[in-house]
Amino acid sequence: MSKNYIFSSESVGEGHPDKVCDTISDAVLDACLAQDPRSRVACETYAKSNLVVVGGEITTKAKLDFNAIAREAIREIGYTHDDDVFHADRVLILNAITSQSPDIAQGVDAKAAEGKKTAEQGAGDQGLMFGYATAETPELMPAPIMFAHQLGRELTRVRKSGAVKWLRPDAKSQVSVQYVNDQPVRITNVVVSTQHSADVKHRTIEKFIIDEIVKKVLPAQLLDKQTTYLINPTGRFVVGGPQGDTGLTGRKIIVDSYGGMGRHGGGCFSGKDPSKVDRSAAYMGRYVAKNIVAAGLATSAEIQFAYAIGYPDPVSVCINTFGTGVVSDEDLERAVAEVFSFKPAAIIKQLNLLRPIFSKTTNYGHFGKTDPDITWEKTDKVEALRKAAGKSTSAVAPSTLKKAAALVNSRATARGAATA
Repeated sequence: MSKNYIFSSESVGEGHPDKVCDTISDAVLDACLAQDPRSRVACETYAKSNLVVVGGEITTKAKLDFNAIAREAIREIGYTHDDDVFHADRVLILNAITSQSPDIAQGVDAKAAEGKKTAEQGAGDQGLMFGYATAETPELMPAPIMFAHQLGRELTRVRKSGAVKWLRPDAKSQVSVQYVNDQPVRITNVVVSTQHSADVKHRTIEKFIIDEIVKKVLPAQLLDKQTTYLINPTGRFVVGGPQGDTGLTGRKIIVDSYGGMGRHGGGCFSGKDPSKVDRSAAYMGRYVAKNIVAAGLATSAEIQFAYAIGYPDPVSVCINTFGTGVVSDEDLERAVAEVFSFKPAAIIKQLNLLRPIFSKTTNYGHFGKTDPDITWEKTDKVEALRKAAGKSTSAVAPSTLKKAAALVNSRATARGAATA
């Protein structure tokens, strides 16, 4: 990619039909883990009009009312207005849940089985996962996706406060950022679409969103007279949520990860317990990439690894620092292998994932949050990585690492001041 470009990322609100389904699926997962941490859960939800289908494969000792869980999730989102076709108390819920396939279970279980090459816990499926981090924001995330999430989060906060009566749950945001020399210098376009009651005028919505959401959330120095604001650009957004569009778990994987700036392996996160590497290994990838950048070993880092079903070790590990590393990518791979383990059981242990924490991840991105339960955002392996990188090549002097770390910290501080 050129060093000078415009990059856009989007976010969606809790009431978006796909996010409604993600929310229900993660609520089911957390309910299972709360009673039985060893639950095997692959829960997917479909929603359209006044119909919700909760399906998938669940093996658990937990005793649950899946219908009640779904209704409570919908209620918490905010689909409780009298004119809602999709209403927490009136939706028809169909249960299509079965137990996990025994063929998959024997591959995941930490015990021997005929044809299985090891008695260790294996990956729940084949697939590839990516982790990414960049020094351009305090969260070590790309600016466009963080800005888009911030708009959606504030819009939801205002709506749930009850201060603006015409706001409704379905919403989307999109932010386009101009980069010069690979650094964000201005916001060129802001798009916000929010569902609303039928009695409010478009000009009221437009003024409120620009003045009370956009300009209070986004860094003022990145907005200028040329910034374009597109607020409810169709002119009307009364029919929304599953009434207006079909929802399905796992369709917002780019919103959930890096907004397109970092690559994605294709597997969704929501509704899956930590034995599913689609989720747990993607979290591990973020953990590794963030620690690389926080350690000052690179200002941007991406890691990819891949698995075979039933086999514990990744079949490949690849790191790319896009020319920003203070050591070679090959040496960094060796350092990462020394500090981290990518076996599914080890990932679960390192990140303490057998807990009902996943509803905290569902909305506004699985990465870049500061909640202490979101363990993959910790930077507790910085010193270990620096030490391992120093061992892997004599070319890395301590002063070089300090300079790189200072660059990461200065960029984070600058971005923090911009967003304060």
